[in-house]
Amino acid sequence: MKRLLVFFGGIVGVLSLLFIGTTVLSKESGATSSSDPNTLIIYNWGEYVDPDLIKKFETESGYSVIYNTFDSNEAMETKVKQGGTRYDLIFPSESIIPKMIEEGLLLPLDHTQLTGTEDLSSFLMNQSFDSENTYSIPYFWGTIGIMVNTDEIDSSLITGWSDLWQPAFKNDILMVDGARETLGIALQVLGDSQNEKDPDKIAAAVEKLNALRPNVKAVLTDEIKTLMINNDAPIGIGYSGDAAYVMAENPAIRYIVPDDGGAIWTDNFAIPKTVGNKAGAYAFINFMLRPENAAQNAAYVGYATPSEAAKDSLPSELTQDKAFYPEPSAMELMEHYEYLGKDTVEAYNDFFLEWKLGL
Repeated sequence: MKRLLVFFGGIVGVLSLLFIGTTVLSKESGATSSSDPNTLIIYNWGEYVDPDLIKKFETESGYSVIYNTFDSNEAMETKVKQGGTRYDLIFPSESIIPKMIEEGLLLPLDHTQLTGTEDLSSFLMNQSFDSENTYSIPYFWGTIGIMVNTDEIDSSLITGWSDLWQPAFKNDILMVDGARETLGIALQVLGDSQNEKDPDKIAAAVEKLNALRPNVKAVLTDEIKTLMINNDAPIGIGYSGDAAYVMAENPAIRYIVPDDGGAIWTDNFAIPKTVGNKAGAYAFINFMLRPENAAQNAAYVGYATPSEAAKDSLPSELTQDKAFYPEPSAMELMEHYEYLGKDTVEAYNDFFLEWKLGL
């Protein structure tokens, strides 16, 4: 009997551990079946908010936050479209917002419930993808440019995208694994828009990329940061926030915004159709728009804040760096990413995949 009791006691112990483990896993993985009105479920890019701010928000508001992450706009859109999972607040990039509006996946924002929008940079507001900010307001913004290891390459040799084609850079370049970004570079070198829909111009951009193949060392995503930090490649294409992180780890890296084009992008607050806690969503947006919180978040994440009030409290060596906060004259040469429609997006993806397979 004693052995039997020990046996059953062991089973109960194992089941208890499994229950506790399942509960912890549910919290950490962001299980989104909660109907608790005091829970706020956020769906955001990975490592895209200061965790200390989430704790601060929970303490101030009384809400409990579940934080889920996605790695692409398409993955996020699919989850929201399926509708079986509750999300209260999402952070789509500008290029996907028109599509999500068309599909009825976003709810109009009640601007009377928002505070702090008056501090947002005017050049980021009322853009064509959401002309009156009916469905979104900017969360972070930045550029895409060229990281150069100045210990290996004279950075004065690179001022624009077109310089990447120099024969001297054979097997030196880490290209970003993105169809819009990579094809956009070639399109701008040819004098066309990165939002081009003309099939002939897109095909010409692919031919231009083919000529770049000898210089391409690899096509990667987050790995570019590690390789640039470790001096494993002298040139890398990347976003401004990634470049800020790399430069903090490797002082030899310089970030160059191309003078023959470039892109401005925004990631945005938006409330999806799956929302179960609107009040919590508005509370979090307003909390993050407070200048002291927006500044703390920008310092943690590394991307440019859209809050002018927050910008004023950031270190001047950061905000005066024209690579990360470009002059208005430089931004006039840059384009915002636009949604190109399903057929054109598929064409970009197909062309890009073919190009990668040919490397």
